[in-house]
Amino acid sequence: MATSAFLDSAIATLNARLKAARLGLQVERRGDRLSLRGTLPPRPGSVKPRPHQQRIPLGLPATPAGLKQIEQQAKVIAAQLIERRFDWASYLAPQAEAADTMPLADRVAQFEAHMMAHAGSDIAALASRKTTWDKAYAPYLKKLLRQAEQHPQQPLAAAMVVTLETLPLHARSRQVACTALKAFADFHGMSLPEGFDQLAGTYGNSKAQRRLLPADEVIVEWCDRIPNPAWRHVYGIMATYGLRNHEVFFCDYQGLRQGDLEGRITVLETTKTGLHDVWPFYPEWCDRFGLRQGCLPPINTDLTTTTLQRIGQQVAIQFKRYGVPFSPYDLRHAWAVRTIHFGLPDIVAARMMGHSVAIHNRTYHRWITHRDQQAAVRAALQKGTWRTPV
Repeated sequence: MATSAFLDSAIATLNARLKAARLGLQVERRGDRLSLRGTLPPRPGSVKPRPHQQRIPLGLPATPAGLKQIEQQAKVIAAQLIERRFDWASYLAPQAEAADTMPLADRVAQFEAHMMAHAGSDIAALASRKTTWDKAYAPYLKKLLRQAEQHPQQPLAAAMVVTLETLPLHARSRQVACTALKAFADFHGMSLPEGFDQLAGTYGNSKAQRRLLPADEVIVEWCDRIPNPAWRHVYGIMATYGLRNHEVFFCDYQGLRQGDLEGRITVLETTKTGLHDVWPFYPEWCDRFGLRQGCLPPINTDLTTTTLQRIGQQVAIQFKRYGVPFSPYDLRHAWAVRTIHFGLPDIVAARMMGHSVAIHNRTYHRWITHRDQQAAVRAALQKGTWRTPV
């Protein structure tokens, strides 16, 4: 049987050929099955009037033989699209019937297997993916299962809407649930009601803007108050590099400890958002907090027996233990705002924080707006085209 890595490589090669041929279709592996994705006419019963990105569930096995079959199918479908002969009836009938009769619990299990398959055989990557599943997908799919069990005659799309509406409008949980349910629907080729995205609620930058972040002087003061050198080191790393709780324990500190003047460290692939470099803000805090010599506390970081979430929780527990009057994540937010005041480009700061520019701008909108307004005012005043009234 072909390995997951071999199949992924073969799919990437095939997709390169399809792209070079300008067929407008790409192959995707979903668990042990292959499908095609591209801009396609609306499905029967869809509320969308124009072609849009969709998946064709061909049901072909994720094997070398399946890849040969799907390449031929891609050429046939591309020709049908060009000649405007494409008909969903040729591709949906068997799969739609099977999907309608499959128990929801089995469909959730299929989706979980698909999510885990993307981690491959790497233990660290699998542990990270498992943490993401447990926190961001499983709780909301369980809610969907309960809703479906209580109302067995309710259409699944309607059950998904009700599941979202049971969550507080302003809560992050509702935003995360919307993302999870959309991913589940996309995996199974389901059409969601128009306006489903708007059900995600209004959680966003309002909480981050209301958050009272500790001043830099306060951050330094509380670092000195932590009596345990190892946990003081954790605190100093988080303050200087804006890391997530668990990321502290999954970094390459070699350059920092060998005297690299820039103080750059590398967050490893094991973490929530994968491999990325981070620079200190302030650089002088590397020496102020003794980060070049310090050691981390000896906690369990073996991801075959623990999770990133549990590791992060231990950091929060220690903050409370030592009476720190703000959360570990406040250090991360303070670091982000510090980079804004330094004038670091948002795209660079976002990359160092391991999230998208959109999330960065949304979360720190207030401070970014203030910086940009201030820069615009200074630029206008420096033009020298105005005169003070005499």
